[in-house]
Amino acid sequence: MSLRVLVVDDTVVFRRIVSDALAGLPGVEVVGTASNGKLALARMEALRPDLVTLDIEMPEMNGIEVLEAMGRSRLKAGVVVLSSLTTRGGEMTVRALELGAFDFITKPDRGTAAENLACLRESLQPMLRAFERRRDIRAMLGREGSASPPVEVPAPHLALHGPEPPVLRRAFAGPPLVLIGVSTGGPTALAAVLPALPRDLNAAVLIVQHMPAMFTKPLAASLGRRSALRVTEAQEGETARANCVYLAPGGSQMKVAAGSRGEVVLRITDDPPENGCKPAVDYLFRSVALQFPGRSVAAILTGMGNDGTAGLRLLKRGRCRSIAQDEASCVVFGMPREAIAAGVIDTVAPLDRIAAAIVRSVREGCA
Repeated sequence: MSLRVLVVDDTVVFRRIVSDALAGLPGVEVVGTASNGKLALARMEALRPDLVTLDIEMPEMNGIEVLEAMGRSRLKAGVVVLSSLTTRGGEMTVRALELGAFDFITKPDRGTAAENLACLRESLQPMLRAFERRRDIRAMLGREGSASPPVEVPAPHLALHGPEPPVLRRAFAGPPLVLIGVSTGGPTALAAVLPALPRDLNAAVLIVQHMPAMFTKPLAASLGRRSALRVTEAQEGETARANCVYLAPGGSQMKVAAGSRGEVVLRITDDPPENGCKPAVDYLFRSVALQFPGRSVAAILTGMGNDGTAGLRLLKRGRCRSIAQDEASCVVFGMPREAIAAGVIDTVAPLDRIAAAIVRSVREGCA
């Protein structure tokens, strides 16, 4: 069965580029287009698409207003937001994700039309496959019903291969570290986890969310309004403090280094992408494993790909405790699935129990 898509954009050029990009993908049918938000809602009612590509900045009725109207009318189509790489675009995109958009793409604005088309197609293909998989899983879960509420269960354990290298133990003057890696579906997942963490967690929380520059600062501000902990976009050279949350800046890498007294110092670098990501979860996890082994709990939440698994292998050498979000509550069960399959996860839990698992690990002591 083909994936039925409605394309919404206020410019003829982008409606054509997005339509052509989608038309070149197998199993995808463009069922219509719309030039503004009001027309988009009418077309959704008439055409019942599975997915809508939605321009976020439109006159008359913008993408945020469309998503709010969809919520009121209970239109069930998934939404992929197309955003500009600007501060306003970032703020609106974060709001769209909070309103339930599946994911977002920044509009390509450089190069020829053919290059922009290829860029869009490359971005859309894995996203649409992930959306289809989520739709199929939710349909299956709906058919099976839910006889009992989801419970936290131990992950299957697989032995780490090879001899364990010696672990460097250094003087540690900072708080324990909570490490979170997340991608597609991340803003919604973080908005569930962070407000559930207590103000006296007594750990520093370091987060890598796959996002470009100018998107993570509004995300940090939004999360900070909901959380008892202080949430900021991380700054180069600052010291990680207990009961504070540091979000890796979009388009940069974040790692940790030991200060002169053993404190945790955040380093923001322009090092290359890893796993196609910048910031990358593996980049942060690896630095913690090397600099502060045995002082962290790590959580892998919803997202495409396998970023975080290699870093968790190193963290587990230092006896890091690890948590993965379960398949039923993930927007995309890619990153958690890969970590579970690699045997580097101690506990698998639904989203609404991730915070409790983190708090318990911190309270019991990070090795």
